[in-house]
Amino acid sequence: MWELHFSRCTERDYTWDVPYIGTLGDGRYYVEGPSRRSPRIAVTDSARAAVAMVVDRLPPGCGPAFVGNAGELAAHERARGGR
Repeated sequence: MWELHFSRCTERDYTWDVPYIGTLGDGRYYVEGPSRRSPRIAVTDSARAAVAMVVDRLPPGCGPAFVGNAGELAAHERARGGR
């Protein structure tokens, strides 16, 4: 809880290739990821700035969420010659 995660697909299993936003106890936000082992990207006082940091780090070619799960998305991207 207290974190906002994003996925490039709409169903489980989700993707873990987009940074996420968390809250700090003092009202600030942090951006980390895309995995929990990744270093913290930044801390900010603004939710808007945190979202902008995530948008700036979206994977290349990222568009609307794919209807399906991460495996189906990967197969779709392979079929299209991507990733």
